[in-house]
Amino acid sequence: MRKILEAGRASGSSKNTQPWRFVILPERNTRMELASCGKFTEPLRNASWAVAIVLLPGAHGFDAGRAAQNMMLAAWSLGVASCPVFLHDQDCARRVLKVPPGHTVAAAICFGFPAGRDPRALGVMPGGRRPLEELVFEGEFGRTWRGGAGKG
Repeated sequence: MRKILEAGRASGSSKNTQPWRFVILPERNTRMELASCGKFTEPLRNASWAVAIVLLPGAHGFDAGRAAQNMMLAAWSLGVASCPVFLHDQDCARRVLKVPPGHTVAAAICFGFPAGRDPRALGVMPGGRRPLEELVFEGEFGRTWRGGAGKG
């Protein structure tokens, strides 16, 4: 848990403002209550633990995303699965977490082990990933990237 949180702490932010705070959610009851503050929150209900990312007043969501991604990548490297959950009802999320007015609960990141297995052993996510050549263009949108097929 500490390594995952350190990865979030170390992420970049606009002008190095570090506008986030992390609320650890090890208790199932709190996660269940917080899950009622959003849609599609099943991962939060089933996680071993979670972290809510709270942004200070005036902060940008992009910075929360950077911290979340760092934590998720650190978790993956440690064999821990993760899933971001958006909390649609801010008033509800602030009430559950006792977050002061003006702050934003940007997301909750859920952590655990799918069916007790190392997620890295599960391979690629269902549906796979698009090939790099479908996602990268050269010079302008739609122009084929010449660096494909393992070059550079």
